[in-house]
Amino acid sequence: MTFSPADHTRLEAFWRYCLTHQYFNVGYPESADFDYSLLHRFMRFSINNCGDWNEYSNYLLNSFDFEREVMRFIAELFHIPFEDSWGYVTNGGTEGNMFGCYLGRELFPDATLYYSQDTHYSVAKIVRLLRIKAQVVASQANGEMDYDDLVARIAADGEHHPIIFANIGTTLRGATDNIATIQQRLAQAGIRREDYYLHADAALSGMILPFVDAPEPYSFADGIDSICVSGHKMIGSPMPCGIVVARRANVERISVEVDYISARDQTISGSRNGHTPLMMWAALRSRSMDDWRERIQRCLDLAQHAVDRLRAAGIDAWRNPNSITVVFPCPSASVWKRHCLATSGDTAHLITTAHHRDSTQIDALVDEVIADLKARGKPPARQPLQGALVDGLATRTQVYSTASQPLRVPAPGLGKAEPQRIIAHPKGSDS
Repeated sequence: MTFSPADHTRLEAFWRYCLTHQYFNVGYPESADFDYSLLHRFMRFSINNCGDWNEYSNYLLNSFDFEREVMRFIAELFHIPFEDSWGYVTNGGTEGNMFGCYLGRELFPDATLYYSQDTHYSVAKIVRLLRIKAQVVASQANGEMDYDDLVARIAADGEHHPIIFANIGTTLRGATDNIATIQQRLAQAGIRREDYYLHADAALSGMILPFVDAPEPYSFADGIDSICVSGHKMIGSPMPCGIVVARRANVERISVEVDYISARDQTISGSRNGHTPLMMWAALRSRSMDDWRERIQRCLDLAQHAVDRLRAAGIDAWRNPNSITVVFPCPSASVWKRHCLATSGDTAHLITTAHHRDSTQIDALVDEVIADLKARGKPPARQPLQGALVDGLATRTQVYSTASQPLRVPAPGLGKAEPQRIIAHPKGSDS
């Protein structure tokens, strides 16, 4: 490629901008501690994963072998036999959620989709695109689905085949809809397990719950029919991507033959990025299960550190169990804009992702939030999880506010986030 001097200057300026803002995202869940330089040489190729990675394709330049290994890892992680599952590396969480809703609609064509008001905004788009009936269910104070409202709406609709959209970590509050409770309530309402579809959006927490000691229900063993995670969140990727996996029997319903590539396709997007499966494979192969557990625990420790510091200053901060999302009263615009916090109404949140190697960036934010509230003379807002709560939540208050674990002291030299080099182990690993 040949560029003018002005274009070179423009690219150089953007390079410096990216370096400056590489670790900006305290308010968003992207992990930036990656280094895929080992894979840079593959960028010269047009790698297209159109079709089923489990079958031959006449488009030979694909990364199907690597995608197959990614899907085997994910199937095992979410407790479904590999031969009973099928999924693929998507362009992001929205595509994975659409895939799950699509499967549910094909299984029950006239069914209603039920999702909570704390569900990611993309689901409203999916409802319109799939032209599927839908009902928004109320949320509890912590962002978790209101199960009473769920069964009430199903009963009011006379719905015999509900499609349930469960959140495994909501966008703003990191809440997990309890899959076991949902199924229990549906059974009490007289709806048999074979008569409904349950999709789980685990964009962030899908790569957290498998590595903690006391996870909420999240897997196929717990009764889900499909689940998706984001590749650019806890795993880490330079480009948005995701992974979705479902029960193979349900996927067969949407499979179509594509004669000109001599293959089947059952994906949403058809032609797919062949580089992101390589990245997901490298990330999963380069860390052992113990590495993942340590990585997740460090993020959880930092989240609790933030909660403890804010609460010590009289600010009513909290987080849900096993969540790295810390919720607190919204500071001034100058503060949340400077730190790129995500805000909604009178609340804000920070997210302690893997490139936060110690508490330096979190402490700087907390210091400004405390100073901001004091300078404004504004008493800390009382969040709904403190004091009188929605029925059924009161007994969990201590879990949200005081589930403290000691903050680990980082090793020397980790005061600044540094990328982790991805090295594939040629003979395999624990992951």
